[in-house]
Amino acid sequence: MPRVVAAVVLAGGLAGYLKFRTSPAAPVVAESIQTVAGPTTAASPFGPTLANKIPAPSPAPEGMVWIPGGEFSMGSDAASESLCGLPGVTRDALPIHRVYVDAFWMDATEVTNEQFEKFVKATGYVTIAEVKPTKEEFPTAPPENLVAGSAVFTPTPQPVALNSYFQWWSYVAGADWRHPGGPGSDLKRREKHPVVHIAYDDAAAYAKWAGKRLPTEAEWEFAARGGVAGKLYAWGDELKPGGKFQANIYQGRFPVEGGDTGEDGFKGIAPVAEYPANAYGLYDVAGNVWEWVSDWYRPDTYERLDRVGGVARNPQGPETPYDPSEPTEKKRVHRGGSFLCTDQYCTRYLVGTRGKGEVRTASNHLGFRCVKAGE
Repeated sequence: MPRVVAAVVLAGGLAGYLKFRTSPAAPVVAESIQTVAGPTTAASPFGPTLANKIPAPSPAPEGMVWIPGGEFSMGSDAASESLCGLPGVTRDALPIHRVYVDAFWMDATEVTNEQFEKFVKATGYVTIAEVKPTKEEFPTAPPENLVAGSAVFTPTPQPVALNSYFQWWSYVAGADWRHPGGPGSDLKRREKHPVVHIAYDDAAAYAKWAGKRLPTEAEWEFAARGGVAGKLYAWGDELKPGGKFQANIYQGRFPVEGGDTGEDGFKGIAPVAEYPANAYGLYDVAGNVWEWVSDWYRPDTYERLDRVGGVARNPQGPETPYDPSEPTEKKRVHRGGSFLCTDQYCTRYLVGTRGKGEVRTASNHLGFRCVKAGE
């Protein structure tokens, strides 16, 4: 199963890099729900969020917050297209549809380097990025290119047309979770940063060891919305309420070297929990690093659910993946956007939008958080 580069929308073949690279539930009853509506209009496709009034069990698992579950409108409004310079950011997040999810616990933050290190020390686990690709995986790649590594954002020396992410992504030999920027980097002073260069199986292995699992896409979006309906962002409808950034995203000319001005307080990845939490106590559900969820990716998933009608209850995603741009690649959904998201190219820090990635792909802007059943 070939690995592919995780770029902003996470499509494209790692095989190309290796070949040519030149640089290293139960029904909800009326008494158990709470209605929370945003400032929607009669024309809005978003209905109210009906959050369960289920008290959090005690004690709370360490580092996790209670998500009460309930019914909500999931997806993104096509009007949000105007917020991004690249067309299509909401195309696979339409139509908005009704979903119900059970209550659950969720990690308040993305899994950090120090947390992942405990897992590796306890189990001896080796991530996919640390394993040398084989000739069987990539029969056309020169032997010298078959080295363990991962995709690293590599700024361009001058402005470029935003028509090919191969211009600013490089497969770097020796890049992995311990060396997020490549062989010359390490985790010193990055203990509280989200762990990156994590492929899907790596995230699933950690979750199993921790007695948790990865969230479904519906669970992730319900939690990220914080119980409020129809907002553009996890914190509301303004990108900078009171003139302050609420997430670690990209400001400045993308993807030029030195282009990120760091107006939000950080250039590159930030430690977790540097920005205010949402209404459920979750940090960094927009920006910083993308997060794996368990659903297979298909661009027509929401259309299929909408055709069925009614309220989708605890949807688990499609049974099989399909991306028409790369029909042979097995991709799962990413959520939340990253520190590289910008209104020039990718505004997928918008709470209802979606990303995608081949399951064995890792990069330096991709991590995860876990959930646990609400028992």
